[in-house]
Amino acid sequence: MRPPPATKFWLAFLLALLVACASGKAAESLPLDSLRLPPGFAIELLARVPNARAMTLGDNRVLYVGSMGEGKVYGLELDEAWRAKAIHVVARGLKMPVGVAWRDGALYVSAVNRIVRLDGLGSRLASPPKPVTVTDRFPSDTSHGWKFIAFGPDGWLYVPVGAPCNICEPDPGRYAAIFRMKPDGSAVEVVARGVRNSVGFDWHPSTRELWFTDNGRDWLGDDQPPDELNRVGQAGQHFGYPYCHGGTLADPEFGKKRDCREFVPPVQNLGAHVAALGMRFYTGRQFPEAYRNQVFIAEHGSWNRSRKVGYRVSLVRLQGNRAVAYEPFATGWLQGEKAWGRPADVLVLPDGSLLVSDDHAGAIYRIRYDASQSTPKAKP
Repeated sequence: MRPPPATKFWLAFLLALLVACASGKAAESLPLDSLRLPPGFAIELLARVPNARAMTLGDNRVLYVGSMGEGKVYGLELDEAWRAKAIHVVARGLKMPVGVAWRDGALYVSAVNRIVRLDGLGSRLASPPKPVTVTDRFPSDTSHGWKFIAFGPDGWLYVPVGAPCNICEPDPGRYAAIFRMKPDGSAVEVVARGVRNSVGFDWHPSTRELWFTDNGRDWLGDDQPPDELNRVGQAGQHFGYPYCHGGTLADPEFGKKRDCREFVPPVQNLGAHVAALGMRFYTGRQFPEAYRNQVFIAEHGSWNRSRKVGYRVSLVRLQGNRAVAYEPFATGWLQGEKAWGRPADVLVLPDGSLLVSDDHAGAIYRIRYDASQSTPKAKP
């Protein structure tokens, strides 16, 4: 039995009130004043979302957020000013549902070996439909089995499958690759090979080429190998794993089998063990022109290192297809050797502000720019 309209109104009102109260208390408990950004930028808490990972924006200003340990997917309603109104659990009981992608009124969610779809979700946030399995043919390994997913400009769904290990020679037709498939799960194709574990990618606003982050292997010391930012010039290119890391570093176990010159080198080597996850080109117009079409990366932070690194949002500055700088943009989640937050994904809102998810603090932040507070930094 459906509740009467008046009951629905009060339920929605109470839910919005709870979100507002929770966000207010959360802002007090999170040390946002320790975060540092370039002059003119400010960061605020948008909402508390448990174990928040990948993000996608659906219809009617609803932000969908995946999780990993929670097994849930959230729908966060935003108002006309892009402030949080109400939050809903739209799926639960899924296996590592990190990735979310929106297309034609449906939400696609990754769940390790499965991709599921929630049809007509935008009008049913309070009573979401049951997930429909699009495909269950991906490997079920949980080691690097969680997946960031996104629809490309070609209308196909792009799905990475990480290596089921730290370093090994897995089946190249199943692992260590980025695939694409039609929205109905058919016609699976390899887009990029030799990719150890990509948990973030985007398409260049002008060239429409696919760019992606890749996490380097562990146990080669504090300062190698680097994480990578890569560009796919043509389908099927090989990016080195497990034979070569960072374009020049031969793997001590597998490097003798192949020469590094056989593979596509990174556009930019990132910090070793920073755990580069979500990345987006900045396509908004709120930030100064120097930031337009540049790359923002959520660096989740190290574990396999004697001193912690990452735990920040970094910026890769480009000139055409060439990286010219790699620098910190938002820092402060790491205080000494203690991290209170871990950025996991970034997303540009239609108003030009930048969202950052944090699975450790269970938060979504919003970064905005106020031109009256700073003189824009010159583009290199």
